[in-house]
Amino acid sequence: MSDRIVMRVGESLVAGGPPGTAAEPEVAIGEMDGPMGSAFANLLGDQVKGHSRVLALLNTDVMVRPPTICVSKVTVDDARYTNILMGTVQYATAMGVLDAVRSGDIPKDKADELGIIVSVWLNPGIVDVEDLDHQILFDIHRKATWQAINKAMTYQPSIDWLLENQDKVVHKYFEKALKGE
Repeated sequence: MSDRIVMRVGESLVAGGPPGTAAEPEVAIGEMDGPMGSAFANLLGDQVKGHSRVLALLNTDVMVRPPTICVSKVTVDDARYTNILMGTVQYATAMGVLDAVRSGDIPKDKADELGIIVSVWLNPGIVDVEDLDHQILFDIHRKATWQAINKAMTYQPSIDWLLENQDKVVHKYFEKALKGE
């Protein structure tokens, strides 16, 4: 594949598991010799207290390709939350990236040229779940990462779909606010 991938953006929401296990990653994907590389390097080198940025790893020293950086959307200030985020969720993100390569969403021949930024959302209430099923949490975050990448690489939802459904889709929190919930 010779077409440049300057920057693609996607998101996904996967819910339906036990409380606290929903995943809502947002991704940006692009060639590392362009704006994505600059953004990637800035995130990796400019650590912010409470919002650590870590590479997506299969294990403590096995980084995935394309290089992927996980950025927490939630301020991290709890040791248990950190362990879940930098363990189960980080691993799930890495596996979701590899799933996207395996499925062809990310061209394998571009794996060394692209970079991915994943903005990770892990419910802060997860620290209060006593019998957390890490396998369910892993499966949900893995699927959500792959779906977000798929949407980014296939430009989904399309502008035609958005225009066609603009008045049919209502943000759930806006709807709740209207109902006074």
